[in-house]
Amino acid sequence: MTRPRSRSGRLLAGAATLALVVSAACGIPTGGGPTVIAKADVPFHLLNPAPSTTISSAVPPEVGVSEPIFLVAPSQHLVSVSRDVQIPATLSEILGALLEGPTSAESAYGLQSFLTGSRTQVVATVTGGIATVNFTTNPIQVVGPDQTLAIAQVVFTATQQPGVTGVTFQIAGQPIEIPTANGVQVPGPVDRSSYVPQAPLP
Repeated sequence: MTRPRSRSGRLLAGAATLALVVSAACGIPTGGGPTVIAKADVPFHLLNPAPSTTISSAVPPEVGVSEPIFLVAPSQHLVSVSRDVQIPATLSEILGALLEGPTSAESAYGLQSFLTGSRTQVVATVTGGIATVNFTTNPIQVVGPDQTLAIAQVVFTATQQPGVTGVTFQIAGQPIEIPTANGVQVPGPVDRSSYVPQAPLP
């Protein structure tokens, strides 16, 4: 003979059945593996994350300084122009800039150089106010007044630097004599007073 269920038993069975129905309606997966979620159901901020911010540590450009060199004007007098050289600006670097000659704009204005330095390097040392300027090859390939102007270009450029009062010249380490404005060949040192006729106009 089957005994009827008690009222509490029927309530428990009904609650279990209701829980199964609700679980099915909410769509909770019952399988153990991963499932694909539709793109429309993914939160927007997960599909489009904010871009990361990158801070670049740019190296500042190398700083230079403007230094004077002397070219030859159409009047056959020296004229001062500026060249940017790296810091610290050594006399060797400044004279190296002199050997490069005028820019195209300066040439168009009539400025020129009587130094031919396309394959010449220069090293300058200063002792007791006298700059010894040593060229690897002879940068002066002119004669007469042009040669004097070429020497004056070097002398005025070198003595424009603080502490330099005179210049001696060397080619490949060998001392040479150079002409002054009055045509006399001297071993040096020479200074600006040796080239007054070639000096810049006031």
